[in-house]
Amino acid sequence: MLRRIELEVLATVERGDTISDLATKLDHSESYLSRAVADLRENGLVYTERDGRRKRVVPSDSRAVEVYQDLVRQHSHIDFPELLTGKSLEVLNYLDQPRTVAEIADLSDNYRNTVNRVLKRFRDRGLVGTDDGRYDFNADFDRLHEFAREVVHHLHRQRLEAVAPNGTILWEDHDEFLAQTETEIDVENFRETGLALFAAFDLLFLLTRHRYYLYSEDMDDLSPAELCCHTLLIDNGARHRSYCLLLLSRIDVDEKTLRDRAAKYGLEDEIEILLQYLKTHGDVDDDRFPEWDEFQELAAEYEIDQ
Repeated sequence: MLRRIELEVLATVERGDTISDLATKLDHSESYLSRAVADLRENGLVYTERDGRRKRVVPSDSRAVEVYQDLVRQHSHIDFPELLTGKSLEVLNYLDQPRTVAEIADLSDNYRNTVNRVLKRFRDRGLVGTDDGRYDFNADFDRLHEFAREVVHHLHRQRLEAVAPNGTILWEDHDEFLAQTETEIDVENFRETGLALFAAFDLLFLLTRHRYYLYSEDMDDLSPAELCCHTLLIDNGARHRSYCLLLLSRIDVDEKTLRDRAAKYGLEDEIEILLQYLKTHGDVDDDRFPEWDEFQELAAEYEIDQ
C-alpha cells in the first residue's frame, strides 16, 4: 500500500510542482522525493511532464487522488499521511458499515490486536467512535473508507490493465480481485477460475469467449468452495446455480468452509439457498432453481447420484 512519503506527496502536490518544489514543501531531499514520485507514477497516481531540464509533477485524475486531496483540504489540521500508513487503509477498507474489531479482523485476515491498534489511533483523534462495540465513522470521515476503497480499486485496475487492457473487475477486496477478460493471462498472481476449472471434477460445460481470473499475491489452489463462489459472482442466474449444485453434489464440500468463503465474497444468502435446495430436494421458493426431478435428470447425465 502507500508509504507515508507517497501520501505526503499526494497531500501536497499541485499541478506543475517540480521535484525541487516538493522537496522544499516537505523538507526532504530531492533524491528521496524523486523515488516517491517514481513509485506514484508507476501506480498511476501522478504523472510527470518535461519542462526543459525540469520534471513537473501532476496529480492524476484518479478518484482516489481526488477524494484524498479533498480530505486534506477540508481537515488540514489532521496528519493524514501519518494516520494512513501501515495497516490503516486495509482496516478502513472494511469499515463500510458499523463493525466490531473481530468482524474486521476476520474480513481482513488480520490479528485483532492489529485492527484494534489501528482503530484506536482514529478514535483518539475523533475520526471514529463506538456504539455497542461497533466502530463507525464520526461526521463526514466516512470519506476515509471511500479513499481506502478507491485506492484499492485504482491499484487493482492498474494491475489488470497491464495484462488485459479490456478486462473487467467483477469483485474485489483489499488484496484480491476477480476479473473477466477476453484473453488469456499467464502472469504471476493471476489464477484462472470459473467454468473452465469444473473439468477437474469431470464436469464439462460449454464455455463462452470470456475467461476469468483471480488475482491474489497469496495464491493457493482454488478449493471447490472458492470455485463455487466465483461461479456465482460471475453469473448468479439459473444456469450457473445448476452448475454449482452439480459441483456440490459431486464433491463433499465442508459446509463451514463453504459458508466462510461465502462470507468473504458477500454471498451468504446465495450459498444458504443452494445448501437448502440440496438438503430439501428442491423445496425452495426461487425460480432460478430447476424442479427437483429436472435437476436429478441433469445430475444423472454427469453420473452423479442423488
